[in-house]
Amino acid sequence: MPTRVRVTVPATTANLGPGFDCLGLALGLYNTVELIAMPAGEPVQVEASGEGEMVLPLDDTNMVLQAARHLYKHVVAQECSFKLIANNAIPLSSGMGSSASATVAGLVAANALLSGPLDRENLLRLATELEGHPDNAAPALYGGLTVATQSGTDIHCRSHALPDSKVVIALPQIDISTHAARSALPAQVAMQDAVYNLGRVPFVIEALIAGDYETLRWAMTDRLHQPYRRELVTGFDTVTAAAKEAGAVAVVLSGAGPSMAAFTAKRHNEVAHAMQAAFEGHGIPARTFVLPIDRRGAHISMVSG
Repeated sequence: MPTRVRVTVPATTANLGPGFDCLGLALGLYNTVELIAMPAGEPVQVEASGEGEMVLPLDDTNMVLQAARHLYKHVVAQECSFKLIANNAIPLSSGMGSSASATVAGLVAANALLSGPLDRENLLRLATELEGHPDNAAPALYGGLTVATQSGTDIHCRSHALPDSKVVIALPQIDISTHAARSALPAQVAMQDAVYNLGRVPFVIEALIAGDYETLRWAMTDRLHQPYRRELVTGFDTVTAAAKEAGAVAVVLSGAGPSMAAFTAKRHNEVAHAMQAAFEGHGIPARTFVLPIDRRGAHISMVSG
């Protein structure tokens, strides 16, 4: 069996407006990890560079290592020690899937070290066990546009290739905890709001596959989570308006935020600049990314014995 592997995993944006907890899209921004198997009992070693390098845990609480150990226990029911070298480009706590990327990276790398006993469907099942839901893990693993849902321990996922396109991400310097994002949501929603979203999800899928931005303009709206979470993102309405004025057809929260994703067929840099300026008008620094759609998902770029 190999003793060292390198895995690359893309960033993701989830929900895509009405597709709460089920739609996800892989983006061309990547974390790369090398995982080296060491004898059980050897001390864990972690090296991290790039995004989060000053705050990521350098011990066995690291999410990549936790995922790797989870897979080893599932497949061979034994412990193993690892050395991890991580180079991260996905910002932490951003709504761009950094947690899912770490989980998928650990699972795919550990699976490769065991010579690949699990297929992607079973890797997604393990990722969902660790993440709690598959909306970011699915595109991180499969690439492209994914539709994923769970029923008990069953995970159902479909992935779709998309035409060449780009997504604008604006990431403001705002902290939103997972607890705050979930707590903002109501325990119940009105029937008409549920129907509103259900009627738009298939059109979002079809519009992205066809590159139909006019349909996307109408379809990528939401009543289940954004009306409640937008209050956590200072300047949400101003940034949305600025992006649309610059040419965006749709602007949504990326996952639970604080990042916002804008969709447009052209003028991507102008939209990015407008979103950044709108956040800064509220006194909030922001970074922007113009990212292509990733089609490969998590992939192994090096295996050695």
